[in-house]
Amino acid sequence: MASPTAELIVLVDEHGTAIGAMPKPLVHHGETPLHRAFSAYLFDDEGRLLVTRRAETKATFPGMWTNTVCGHPAPGEGDAAAIARRADYELGLGVADLRPAVPSYRYRAEFRGVVENEICPVYLGRFTGTPQPDPTEVGAWELLDWATFRDRQEAQQHDDWSPWCREQARLIEAAGLVP
Repeated sequence: MASPTAELIVLVDEHGTAIGAMPKPLVHHGETPLHRAFSAYLFDDEGRLLVTRRAETKATFPGMWTNTVCGHPAPGEGDAAAIARRADYELGLGVADLRPAVPSYRYRAEFRGVVENEICPVYLGRFTGTPQPDPTEVGAWELLDWATFRDRQEAQQHDDWSPWCREQARLIEAAGLVP
C-alpha cells in the first residue's frame, strides 16, 4: 500500500473535468485548488453507521467526527476502488453494496487556515470485517443508529462534526435515502 503522502490528488475544473494532478501534501492550504474527492457512509449488517473521529495529526479538520471514510481517488481510479482502498487502509475493512447517494455534492470549508475545496460524490454502502483503525488516520470510531448520529450532529456535538458530514447527512435524508 502506498503511503498517503505519495498520493496524487486529481485537480478539476468547475465542471469536474480533470485538469492535472498534484501531490497530496501540496494541495490543502489556504488557497486549495478544486479537486476530486469522495465521501462514504458505511453501515454494518444491523443498519448502524460507522462514524470515525479524524486523527489529531490530520492536516485537515483534525480531531473532528465524520462519516466512515472520505478521501481522494487517484488519477484514473474510480470512486468505488478509491473507497475500498481507503476503507482498507484507514480501518482494515472491506466494502460491499456501494451505491451513489449524492453524486453531485460539492463543498468548500475552512478550518484553522486550511481549506477543503472539493467535488465530492457521496456514497452509501456496507462494511465487512471489524474496524482496526490506523491511528494516524482514525482517532476513534463508533457504530450509531441514524437517529443518534443525527442527534449528535445537530443537538449535542454540532461543532465536533466535520461540516461536510453534517451537510451530507441532511442531503441524504432529504433524498429519502436514510437506511
